[in-house]
Amino acid sequence: MKIEELISLTQLSIHYEMNYSFFTQLDELGLIEIYSDADDKYIHLDKIGDLERMIRLHVELNINLEGIDTIFNLLEKINSLETELIDVKNKLQLYEDDL
Repeated sequence: MKIEELISLTQLSIHYEMNYSFFTQLDELGLIEIYSDADDKYIHLDKIGDLERMIRLHVELNINLEGIDTIFNLLEKINSLETELIDVKNKLQLYEDDL
């Protein structure tokens, strides 16, 4: 993975004024994936949006890490069900067109 695609956890903790351990706990729960090298630990830039949502849930709504984990699991399930529903609707449309 290219270093240009990663952002340092040290920078993130300073930017968001969050404790470094918050990010490591998110990693332990499997909510983010931390990449390490000799200098620092990083996360992929694609996950910044999710990370910002997690920070807002934690700071603004005072939701603990287990609650954030539950919320993200439910959101993932909703997205999966929405995709499945679209597939079923498309298949149904094919059968209706044949009639």
